[in-house]
Amino acid sequence: MTEVTKRTVSEYKNEAKYGIPQGTSESGICRNHCCREEQINMEILRVEHLTKTYGKGQTEVMALNDVSFSVEKGEFLAIIGPSGSGKSTLLHLLGGVDRPTSGKVFLDGLDVYSQDEDRLAIFRRRQVGLIYQFYNLIPVLDVVENITLPVLMDGRKVDKERLEDLLTTLGLQERRGNLPNQLSGGQQQRVSIGRALMNAPGVVLADEPTGNLDSKNSQEIVSLLKLSNQKYGQTMIVITHDESIALQADRIIAVEDGRIVRDERIRG
Repeated sequence: MTEVTKRTVSEYKNEAKYGIPQGTSESGICRNHCCREEQINMEILRVEHLTKTYGKGQTEVMALNDVSFSVEKGEFLAIIGPSGSGKSTLLHLLGGVDRPTSGKVFLDGLDVYSQDEDRLAIFRRRQVGLIYQFYNLIPVLDVVENITLPVLMDGRKVDKERLEDLLTTLGLQERRGNLPNQLSGGQQQRVSIGRALMNAPGVVLADEPTGNLDSKNSQEIVSLLKLSNQKYGQTMIVITHDESIALQADRIIAVEDGRIVRDERIRG
């Protein structure tokens, strides 16, 4: 089990005592269901003058430098840039994983970093779906258990209808009882996508989701991300260095040296 996974499980256990945020049902799914067309043009995410530095003095590195933009509900956004450009730092700040040096992030009107650490941890689990390059599945849990882990560790009931729908959409019905080591890389990433979508979060953040896959599986994963965006009206932000993947999004933001150098709408 990786260090990241251990922290995740511990976080789930420590947060189970807290209540359910407004706008969610017992299953953690947003009550305000609406189609993608109704969601579009409604702001879900806003970033204001976001800056992140590491170190001090001569060793100080500015990873992000005064970044501002907004994202609409139901939008599929790709953030591209070379290694070291600041795109992964940006994703961590959007997801509440790391605190900015200055600036603000608002998700669905909530000032993310005005929360204390306990509430910030709850926010990460319930409002942000994270998809990692290396899957971060729990080795001893099967497909269904991995997908429903955020719900189960919070002491809530699993929305079985949503679970079955996700298993069908992701092509995992016949693999539902398999452990991660019985799955291909592409199948493991599908499970990771299901876990990210299970709680119907405000936004899904995918960090190089195809970086560990061959070209065939990469295209299948991108197609599933697009399908999830369209079918569930799920706001999706994908970090990638591959512009061919980025071109399948609605919009592309290019980051270089910690700054936005291009913000272009492709479609929609």
